Amino acid sequence: MELTILILLLPFFSFLILGIGGKWMSHRTAGTIGTLILGAVAVLSYVTAIQYFSAPRLEDGTFATLIPYNFTWLPFTETLHFDLGILLDPISVMMLIVISTVSLMVHIYSFSYMKGEVGFQRYYAFLSLFTMSMLGLVVATNIFQMYLFWELVGVSSYLLIGFYYTKPAAVAASKKAFIVTRFADLGFLIGILIYGYYGGTFGFTPDTVSMISGGASMLPLALGLMFVGGAGKSAMFPLHIWLPDAMEGPTPVSALIHAATMVVAGVYLVARMFPLFIAYAPNTLHMVAWVGAFTAFYAASVACVQSDIKRVLAFSTISQIGFMMVALGVCTSMNPHEGGLGYMASMFHLFTHAMFKALLFLGAGSIIHAVHSNEMSAMGGLRKYMPITHWTFLIACLAIAGIPPFSGFFSKDEILAACFQYSPVMGWVMTVIAAMTAFYMFRLYYGIFWGKENKELHAHHTPHESPLAMTFPLMFLAVVTCGAGFIPFGHFISSNGESYSIHLDPSVAITSVVIAIISIVIATWMYKNAKQPVADSLEKQFKGLHKAAYNRFYIDDIYQFITHKIIFRCISTPIAWFDRHVVDGFFDFLAWATNTTSDEIRGLQSGQVQQYAYVFLCGALALILLLIL
Repeated sequence: MELTILILLLPFFSFLILGIGGKWMSHRTAGTIGTLILGAVAVLSYVTAIQYFSAPRLEDGTFATLIPYNFTWLPFTETLHFDLGILLDPISVMMLIVISTVSLMVHIYSFSYMKGEVGFQRYYAFLSLFTMSMLGLVVATNIFQMYLFWELVGVSSYLLIGFYYTKPAAVAASKKAFIVTRFADLGFLIGILIYGYYGGTFGFTPDTVSMISGGASMLPLALGLMFVGGAGKSAMFPLHIWLPDAMEGPTPVSALIHAATMVVAGVYLVARMFPLFIAYAPNTLHMVAWVGAFTAFYAASVACVQSDIKRVLAFSTISQIGFMMVALGVCTSMNPHEGGLGYMASMFHLFTHAMFKALLFLGAGSIIHAVHSNEMSAMGGLRKYMPITHWTFLIACLAIAGIPPFSGFFSKDEILAACFQYSPVMGWVMTVIAAMTAFYMFRLYYGIFWGKENKELHAHHTPHESPLAMTFPLMFLAVVTCGAGFIPFGHFISSNGESYSIHLDPSVAITSVVIAIISIVIATWMYKNAKQPVADSLEKQFKGLHKAAYNRFYIDDIYQFITHKIIFRCISTPIAWFDRHVVDGFFDFLAWATNTTSDEIRGLQSGQVQQYAYVFLCGALALILLLIL
């Protein structure tokens, strides 16, 4: 455990080495340094996980919470201080595995995908910075340390999304992501300050709270504001608008940031603060559940009609993050047998989703690398050209659709069981969304690998399988996706820390699998063949709905209208005019009046002795005359 500090220091040193000295390195050297260092981080993370989970449990049946490093940075009172350190408990150790594994695969994959790109060394430096920031976030010992690394994650994601800084679309996307998440993070910061003031701590558990008068009514507000920060980072409605545009970054970045790490930061935040939510703000968890459910449905609806494969995966990510939030929100207890099943289910789905969604994004990168387009119209019939990409992509699609024995089935089944335990309405809502997930993923699959082949495009450029540096991460993640569902996850992570034996609910499992298979059959019927009369007919029949969904139900346009037409034109422009003409005009007048007056009276202090003597004599004579008269 003493070496855990290296998990943060190694990627930081990689960032410094590549960021400062990268311009003097070849692409191969820079990529090798970044990948080898991440390999060392992954090994250390796995060693840490093995040591931690193999250690004996405490007397109450839970794993110990370890803090191998901690020091006080800024002390305020005896109980309130800013600490920096490393905290190891089941969910932080699990996140170390997720982040280091996916990041290592992205580093290996990028070696080939980004080959020859201008700024290759800069790209690897930014990857190292992002990985260090995310690792620092998950091992934070307190909420303020988490906030520091939270902001570093935001900065590094801004740099990676805007990597192609000569493209206006990439620049706009990076600014959009930064600005939207900053608004959310303002709520997060205010929540932290309220929590620190009224709770007297920045800790994660109720036993560290020493509330002052009025704290009981303020802590729900603080936790609600913290959730706003998490909703922004995890792209919950209505703060989701940055994520689809963030696909302008390199595809491996999408796999790292928008599949496995950054977007689950909000889920991790709610899970980390879960004991506080249960103790002080259980009603806030209900809000988390319904926000997550609406977000999942909205994103799934939009994903059903998108033609850009990365945008389909982006909205799929938003929908799956909604599943994780719902799972946390439906928890009503710290006991998994009494309403606390969703906590374990959420963390389980976070783990499995990270693997198969990274596989989907890296598979999409392999496809884009082969056809030089993101649009499904440029694809079709690729299975005979790209067999490895085809089979690994199919495995990921089956996993996210919830088909056994792939990992997504096990974690999604636990979420659905928790939803039905909470409310039959919530259970059926999430089951329908799971069915939509299976439909749009196989719509995507058939559009890429079956469907109508673009022979005209392929005549000029024959698609081909990607090199080993790109297919190895696909095969590795596919193997993990096949086997991760059989991990006894509840043995390691549960809401109360005690070992929980996962058991499938037959009625929920059978229902979800049957509905998923029906959805896949419908997608096969509509999209497998070159001609798609049913899909075309439905598009014409529901033209308005299709167009609205394709345009994301105009949420972005509403934001544009509110910001440009109302805030900028009706509020900002009049304030700017008042500032420029009234405020600036007043101070300009003040300056003019001062200068003019100064010009008129500056002769009184001319420095000429003769003038002073003349004024003195005139004054003296005037006084004499006044006395005489």
